[in-house]
Amino acid sequence: MHRIPGTALSLLLLGLAGASAPAGPSPQERPPQAAPTALLADCMVEKPTELFPVAWVVDGDTIHVDRDGKREKLRLLSIDTEEKYMPKNDSETKPSTRFGDLTAGWAQGFFMPRSPSEGAVEVGLRFPGGVEARDPYGRLLCHVVTSEGVDFNLLMVRTGLSPYFNKYGNSRIDHERFVAAQKAAMAEQRGIWDPRTNDGGSRRPYDRLLPWWDARAEAVNAHRALAASDPMRFLAADEPDQLSAAIAKGPREVTVLALIDRFFEEDDGSRTVLLRGGDKRRSVRVSIPKELRGAMEKLDLDHSYEDFRQNYFLIDGTLQMGARGFDLVGVGVEDWRLAGPEPAIPGRAPSSPADLVRRR
Repeated sequence: MHRIPGTALSLLLLGLAGASAPAGPSPQERPPQAAPTALLADCMVEKPTELFPVAWVVDGDTIHVDRDGKREKLRLLSIDTEEKYMPKNDSETKPSTRFGDLTAGWAQGFFMPRSPSEGAVEVGLRFPGGVEARDPYGRLLCHVVTSEGVDFNLLMVRTGLSPYFNKYGNSRIDHERFVAAQKAAMAEQRGIWDPRTNDGGSRRPYDRLLPWWDARAEAVNAHRALAASDPMRFLAADEPDQLSAAIAKGPREVTVLALIDRFFEEDDGSRTVLLRGGDKRRSVRVSIPKELRGAMEKLDLDHSYEDFRQNYFLIDGTLQMGARGFDLVGVGVEDWRLAGPEPAIPGRAPSSPADLVRRR
């Protein structure tokens, strides 16, 4: 059996990864579950060649490691565990749950040394395409891999400790494996897919979240295909290095995939739209002139950030350097459009992608 750190192996052997709920049907009435050895085999990847000690575990999807003399905060890609208890958390999409506390404890146990003499558990890091990237909070986006080659991100989905989180696009590393891992965890009713989980407490609405995330992922994936054919034309607002490369020789006509971060009202009556970026110092701004504000209302930009709707836009314009990052100029009403379909939320008819997406 592959060795994994801390108490995680014993938890798997005891089946606690899928036993977060009150007593229910007998084991004979429950769906059969894969043996721990088979479960771990589903999550094996190439062993890392470079290891870093784990310094702190925040929860199931955020940990700290010591790397090259620096404490790095990692946001683990393609997973999003339930929230630990927090006072006054009334979020519909990320409420505090009993399972959130259990998952955080499980992750802490996973990375806990077996004895004081063993020292810190060391892990390797995987990056999509080998390229390091950060989120707007400065966290390094990656997979964590044990010294024996267990991909922790995949393991979280395979054990039902997290859904496959593709809200920001399908995994560039292991999409098919994540899909298979989630399907298996659902079939075995592990963790969040056990109907008894969080019984009597707050629940996360996965029946609405999964189609919403899939619709957003469809928008991202379509744009990735365009970017592969013309990487200097089709850009993403959260990839500042690519934006810089595109205008290295001057302003360029581009199509930018973006989420709206916030708005600023200007003294001249215009409005500045700040797009969500991967680097706060190099974010993209789009100005809406005073005379266009009325016409822009049909796009309903003010509500574009809301849950359970398509949040991604494609915006055509001329990209150039500005005083506070990048400016996308020459943008008219017709240069804004949704990047993908509205999600097929239960009880709501989806819109046709053909009605929502215009390609140049």
